[in-house]
Amino acid sequence: MSEAMISLLTQAFGETLMMVGLSGLISCLFGIPLGVLLHNTKAGELWANPTLNHILGISVNIGRSVPFIILLVAIIPLTRIIVGSSIGTLAATVPLTIAAIPFVARLIEGALMEVPSGLVEAANAMGATPLQIICKVCLPEALPGIINSITITLVTLVNYSAMAGAVGGGGLGDVGIRYGFHRFEPQILIITVIVLIALVQVIQMLGDYLVNKVDHR
Repeated sequence: MSEAMISLLTQAFGETLMMVGLSGLISCLFGIPLGVLLHNTKAGELWANPTLNHILGISVNIGRSVPFIILLVAIIPLTRIIVGSSIGTLAATVPLTIAAIPFVARLIEGALMEVPSGLVEAANAMGATPLQIICKVCLPEALPGIINSITITLVTLVNYSAMAGAVGGGGLGDVGIRYGFHRFEPQILIITVIVLIALVQVIQMLGDYLVNKVDHR
């Protein structure tokens, strides 16, 4: 393999890390609070509000039901407004983030559902406010599930980032398609697949390690 191709793959790997890292961070910043709202606005929960919960649930389900490749194309005007372009690594983070937020929210909701109700009732009986119960009881107790949810999200974003490369998003997906497929260089395609697999394995291993560190059950 030539030095130029090694340089290209290195740059593409960096672009993939940027897409996954940035979209993962932003989606967690919005998705975790949304997941907390989804769980705690259910009937019988701390902020019980069935109407709001129904609206949030429908919104999240709509976001999760749109195939990513369609979302990628459909929000091109919004992407141009936000970052000034519809192509490139930074532009690809917009649809990646929008696709990931509802995904994170549902995973966080599921993690919070695993918190024993007895802990919440005990904290409530001691006079803790709903916000205190969420921040000091529910989230710490659900931390292993939350970390696992973030890990799943990052792995999914790696897959989505490869699809973003198909429409000018950059990264390993773009290199694999342009050089491996269109230019009939199968070795490049194989290398990009191997690197993506390795990246997923590293993310999963790190996530599993952190889960084991914080899980005291």
